[in-house]
Amino acid sequence: MSTPSVSNQPAQTTIAPAVSTDSPAHKARKAQSRKRKSAGGRPNPIATAIGVILVVALFVFPYLLMAITALKTRADVYKIPVEYLPSKLEWSNFITMWSFKGVDVGSSLLATAVIAIGATLLVLLVATPAAYYIARYRFPGRMPFLFIVLCTQMLQPTVLAVGLYQEFRGWQGYAVWAALILINGTFNLSFAVWIMQSFFASVPKEIDEAAMVDGLGRLQTMFKISLPLVWPGIVTAIVFVFVNSWNEYAAAFVLVQKAELQPLTVAMPRFLGLYVKEWQYMFSTAIVAIVPVIILFALIEKRLIGGLTAGAVK
Repeated sequence: MSTPSVSNQPAQTTIAPAVSTDSPAHKARKAQSRKRKSAGGRPNPIATAIGVILVVALFVFPYLLMAITALKTRADVYKIPVEYLPSKLEWSNFITMWSFKGVDVGSSLLATAVIAIGATLLVLLVATPAAYYIARYRFPGRMPFLFIVLCTQMLQPTVLAVGLYQEFRGWQGYAVWAALILINGTFNLSFAVWIMQSFFASVPKEIDEAAMVDGLGRLQTMFKISLPLVWPGIVTAIVFVFVNSWNEYAAAFVLVQKAELQPLTVAMPRFLGLYVKEWQYMFSTAIVAIVPVIILFALIEKRLIGGLTAGAVK
């Protein structure tokens, strides 16, 4: 019986030749792969840039037109056909507006600042402890209470103008500024409480408990530990209340009768008289009225990022 012979020669393996990366077939496959990746939902950078430019232009154009009109002469404003660019830059409009007969820009700017700052401070004073308590304690009826607070945001001074006049018509002189502070603070309080309590709720309770174990009281814990951690929420409330109070018109129009006590929103339309309309002074005043809001954003922006981490470490 014969046994099969085993060959001592090693088995030969066939190795396919490597495809050159410079070959046309390889380049075609890479091009198809890039095309599939780009078709998978990646936005076109050119289209994105065009869209961003259009959106920015849409929002910037009214302010640009306002700034250009503020630098026109009265003849340029009423020139027909309309010319958007002034024949010369009339920088003196920003000086003449302060002494314009019939509109005391300085007093109106002071009234607007007092009302806006007063309403913002009042809202922060009331909303901060209220939001902290709502976020930290689960009392009966908490969610219905938050819902009612949010519903009050639907009420505006325009809707309640008659009632506001009946309530505050006896407040004369500078007391009318206090009335407007109360009104603006009341109508902006609900949003501030709602937004701030959500930020307080995002802070772990263990941080407060650790602070109280170290000997801090409830108020000290709120001011020294929790408040630095919720600066973004406080900043949001400040901006919202300040801008709304700065731009409020209906309540001020109904309550403030004396010209020297009226805020800018009520005083500025007096640049447009029955026979003479000084658009260039009105727009120059509007430019000046924007400056405090821009300064507020510039000052608060520094605290927005720092408040995310400040106070978390003992």
